[in-house]
Amino acid sequence: MEILSVAMTFGCAILALLFAVLMACKVMKFSEGNDLMKKISLSIRKGANAFLKRQYKIVILFFAAMFVILGVMALLDLLTPFVPFAFMTGGFFSALSGFIGMKIATNSNARTANACQEGLNRGLRVAFSAGSVMGFTVVGLGLFDISLWFFLLKFVFKLEVAEISSAMLTFGMGASSMALFARVGGGIFTKAADVGADLVGKVEAGIPEDDPRNPAVIADNVGDNVGDVAGMGADLYESYVGSIISACALGVAAFGRISAMALPMLLAAAGVICSIFGTFLVRTRETATQKQLLKALSRGTNFSAIVIALVSFPLVYFVLGKDHWPMYFAIFAGLVAGVLIGQATEYFTSDSYRPTRNLAGTSETGTATIIIGGLSAGMLSTLLPIVIISVCVLVAYFVSGGATSASMGLYGIALAAVGMLSTLGITLATDAYGPVADNAGGIAEMAGLDKKVRERTDALDSLGNTTAATGKGFAIGSAALTALALMASYIDKVKTIDGGAAAIANLSITNPTVLVGLFIGACLPFVFAALTMNSVGRAAQSVVKEVRRQFQKIKGLMQGEAEADYASCVDLCTKASLREMILPTIVAVAVPVAVGLILGPTGVVGMLAGATASGFLMAVFMSNAGGTWDNAKKYIESGVHGGKGSDCHKAAVVGDTVGDPFKDTSGPAINILIKLLSMVSIVFASIVVGFSIL
Repeated sequence: MEILSVAMTFGCAILALLFAVLMACKVMKFSEGNDLMKKISLSIRKGANAFLKRQYKIVILFFAAMFVILGVMALLDLLTPFVPFAFMTGGFFSALSGFIGMKIATNSNARTANACQEGLNRGLRVAFSAGSVMGFTVVGLGLFDISLWFFLLKFVFKLEVAEISSAMLTFGMGASSMALFARVGGGIFTKAADVGADLVGKVEAGIPEDDPRNPAVIADNVGDNVGDVAGMGADLYESYVGSIISACALGVAAFGRISAMALPMLLAAAGVICSIFGTFLVRTRETATQKQLLKALSRGTNFSAIVIALVSFPLVYFVLGKDHWPMYFAIFAGLVAGVLIGQATEYFTSDSYRPTRNLAGTSETGTATIIIGGLSAGMLSTLLPIVIISVCVLVAYFVSGGATSASMGLYGIALAAVGMLSTLGITLATDAYGPVADNAGGIAEMAGLDKKVRERTDALDSLGNTTAATGKGFAIGSAALTALALMASYIDKVKTIDGGAAAIANLSITNPTVLVGLFIGACLPFVFAALTMNSVGRAAQSVVKEVRRQFQKIKGLMQGEAEADYASCVDLCTKASLREMILPTIVAVAVPVAVGLILGPTGVVGMLAGATASGFLMAVFMSNAGGTWDNAKKYIESGVHGGKGSDCHKAAVVGDTVGDPFKDTSGPAINILIKLLSMVSIVFASIVVGFSIL
C-alpha cells in the first residue's frame, strides 16, 4: 500500500507537470501580434521579472534566518533534523509555482489580445490554456514535494508514521511563509499601481483605462502578474499542500497507520486526472454573453467535481477498509461546499445578478453611497459561506465517527478540505486566466486595436473578475477547514511533548488564558488587514504623486505627442511593496510564539480559534466587497447609468479603488495568515510547553 500510494502520487505529479508543459507549448505557438504589442508585452515582462528578482533577495534572507533557528532547535532535539530542510523545500516550491505561472502569463497576454482579433472563443482558449499552466504547475509541484518527502522519510530514513507527519507539516510552514510574502508583496504592488492609475488617469484626467498616456499603465499591468498570478500561485500551492499534510497528520492520530496518510495523497492524485479531462470542455461561442462564458468555465470545473465525487468512494473503501466507508461523505461534503461557496460568491460579485447591479445603481447618488453599498454587500455575503462551511464541518465530523472518536471526526474535516481542493488544477486555471485577460485588454488599448477586440477582452476580463472572486472564496473556505484541522494537529502535537498533556488539559472557554487567546486571535486579522491596507495606501500615494508630476512636467504627454516614463512608476511600486511586506509577515510569524510564551499552549489554542473564526469572515467580506465594486464599475462601463466618463462611472471608479486592496491584498492574504499561525504554533510547540510563563 505504501509504495503504491507514493508511486501513484508521484506519477500524477509528473502527469500534471507534463500537461502544464503541453499547455505552455500550445500557448507559445500563438502569435504575439504586431511590433507594438510585442514591445508592450516585453515591458510588462521585464517589470515583473525585476520585481520578483528583488523580492526573492529579501525572502532568501528570511528563509536563511529561519533555517538557522530551526537548525538550532533540531540540534537541541526540539525538532527532528529533517524539519529545517522541509521548511526550505516548502518555500522553494511555493515560490517556483508563482514564478512559472507568472512567466507564462507575461508571455500570453499579447497572444490573448491578438487571438481576440480572430474571435472570442479563440481568446478564451489562449487565456485559459495559460491559466491551466499555473493550475497544473501548482498541483504538480505540490504532489511532487509531498511524494518526495514521504518516500525519503518512510523508505530511506525509515521514520515512524508519527515522525513522518510531524516533519511534513513543517514544509507547509515554509510554503505558507513564502505565500504570505508573495501575496502581500505582490498585492501591495498591484493595488498601488491600480489605484494610482485609476484615480489620476480615469477620475482626474478623464482618460480611458489602460491609456498609453497614463504613466502608471505599465506598472498596473505588471502588478496583475506579480500579485494576481505569482502571488496567487504561491498562495494556492500553500493551500493545496497544507490541506493534504494536515489530513495526513490527523489520519495518523486517528488510525495510527500509513493508509490514513495515503488516502489524502491518492485523492489529490485522482483530482489531477479529473481536472485534465475537465479542461477539454472549456469552449464557447463567438457571440457568448457573460452568463454563457461563465457556463463554459463552469462546465469544466463541474465535470471534474462530479468525476472526483464518483472516484472517491472506491478510494475510501479500499484504502481505509469497508468499516470506514462513511468517511466518503466527508469528502463529498467538502466537494459540495466548494461548489456552493463558488456559487454564493458568483451571486454577490457577478454583474449578471442583483447585488452588483443594485450597487451600480447606487452610483446615481455619488461616491459615498456606492462605498456604503459595497461594504453592505460584502458584509451580507459572509452569511452563506459561514452556513455552508458550518454544515460541511458538522457533516464531515459526524459521518466520520466523531460522536465516538474525536480524532476520527477531525480527520473527516481534514478530508473535506482535501476534497474541496482535489480539483484545484482546473479551479485555479479558471482563476489564473483572469489576469491574462486583463493584461490582454490593456495591450489592446495601448496598441490601438479595433474596439471589437477591446470588447472581447473586456468580456473575458469581467468574467475573470467573477472567477477570481469565486477562486478566492474557494481558497478561503478550504483555509477555514484546513485551519481547523491544523488546530487539532497542534493539540495532538502538544500532547506528545513531556508535560504537554497537563498544560493543555483545560481548554474550557472559562479558562482565562483560552479567553484572552481568543480575543487576541480574533483581533489579529483586523490588525493584519489594517497593516496591509495602510501599506497599499502609502504606496499608492507615491504613485499618484508621480503620475500627477508627469502629467504636469512632460510636455505633450496628454496630447499623445510624448511618451510617459513608465519605468519610474514600476520602480516606485517595487520599492514600496518590498518595504511594506516585511512587517505583516513578521507579525504572522512572531505573534504565535509570543502568545505561547506568555499564555502557554491553552492561550495558543484560543488564539488559533479566534483567528480562524474572525479571519474567515473578514476574508470573505473583503474579497466579495472588492469583487462587487469592481464588477459594478465594469457593468457601468458596458453602457448603463451613463457609461464610461459619466459621473456614475467616476463614483464607481472610486469604489473600485477602495475595493482593490480589499480583494487583491488584504482579503486573500488573511486565509494564508490563519494557516501560517497554526503551522508556526506546531513547529514551536516544544518551546512553548517548556518555557511559557503561565
